Amino acid sequence: MHPAVRTRATIRTGPTPVPQPRTRRIRSLIDADALRALHRAARVLIDDLPELTDRLLAVLREQEPAYRTAMENDHAGTWEEVHRSLRHSVTSLLDPRGTREAAHRCTWRIGVARAEQGLPLDALLHAFRLGGSLVWQRLVEETSRSAPEDIRLLVHVATDVWNFVDEHCSLVADAYRQAERQLAWRRENRVRLLAAALLDGTSRIADLPETADGLRLPEHGRYVVVAVVGGRPQWPAGVHTTAVPPGVSVYWHSGVEVDYGIVLVGEERDGQDDPEPANPGASGYPVNPLESLGLPADGVPGGRIGVGSAVTGLAAVGDARRLADLALSICPPEGGTVRLTEHLPEALVISCAELGATLTEQVLGPLLRLEPADRDVLLDTLAAWFACDGSAQRAGERLYCHRNTVLNRLRRCEQLTGRSLARPADVVEISLALTARRLLRG
Repeated sequence: MHPAVRTRATIRTGPTPVPQPRTRRIRSLIDADALRALHRAARVLIDDLPELTDRLLAVLREQEPAYRTAMENDHAGTWEEVHRSLRHSVTSLLDPRGTREAAHRCTWRIGVARAEQGLPLDALLHAFRLGGSLVWQRLVEETSRSAPEDIRLLVHVATDVWNFVDEHCSLVADAYRQAERQLAWRRENRVRLLAAALLDGTSRIADLPETADGLRLPEHGRYVVVAVVGGRPQWPAGVHTTAVPPGVSVYWHSGVEVDYGIVLVGEERDGQDDPEPANPGASGYPVNPLESLGLPADGVPGGRIGVGSAVTGLAAVGDARRLADLALSICPPEGGTVRLTEHLPEALVISCAELGATLTEQVLGPLLRLEPADRDVLLDTLAAWFACDGSAQRAGERLYCHRNTVLNRLRRCEQLTGRSLARPADVVEISLALTARRLLRG
């Protein structure tokens, strides 16, 4: 055999073709016919979009109260939104790739807008599904009218149509939830700013109704502010009545160093406030501020709590916060709870540190200039005598010395200060000076 003939016989130009199954070609033809039928009906729907929009709005008005309200408030805007959404739905049947992005943007904007308007998400999703159902129904109706023999072909594109509906339901839900989170953050931030202004005393009168609504507290009533450093209950900032005991109105405001609880302790009745506590040592209010905030009466380990006195009206909460800060400043560094109504002399002294320091120097100056050991003995004796209600006997027991020793030290204090412990006015001065020295020594 000729070499050339042998070469041609042995050369392979590629893989041996595999015959395509006949069923695949039939399926391909069916799909093409189905798309032609779908496109023919969709082009008719494009021209009938206004009528389709009216039909969908009629169904929504009947089945969705939320959309009924939306149409009553803004019929033109609702009609335009539905019309635009349907137009993108139908044009996507004709050109899925070319219209995909525009359809997605339209659906996303609808989700955001409806979240901002407060339309329930369930109603929005129902509207999208109703829209998809109506489009499919009109496709079937038009095909039945113009080409009844093609009805069976629509079965082959039904999955694509409903996948589109499901895709846009998911998209509008994502847009709605994202917008809802942003709105919630803005509302929380707004409420926090309003609460901060209220506590700072810089809130505007015009903002009080919004503040009352945001904090869920009445504009009129009796309020106590509690200042807390360390040991605050593990509640999120801005917590309202849902996380506190039933019937209690509380707002927590987290600060950088100090957390504040605003507690409603009484309502105004017939133009009159609830009275002040009859017993300053107890809450005395219909609502106990510490219990309302989930705080134990004796404080928490390592925590410092200052309870201010009550004020009238939400507008006065800034004054209540300053009173709570004043109570907190009296609280010992190691922790505890101070109710301002139980420590008014201390509050009076510490509210003006300059006058307190002047009083200390004027009354106790001669004692303070003694040698440290001698100074401390006399000052401790004075403090013990006051703590024991003027009893030298009990003061001696506290100081582990004889009562006569206490009396001798007290007489020396009187000589050095020029004040008499038998004179009430002098006793008040000495007591306040000792308090001022204790609180202002740092």
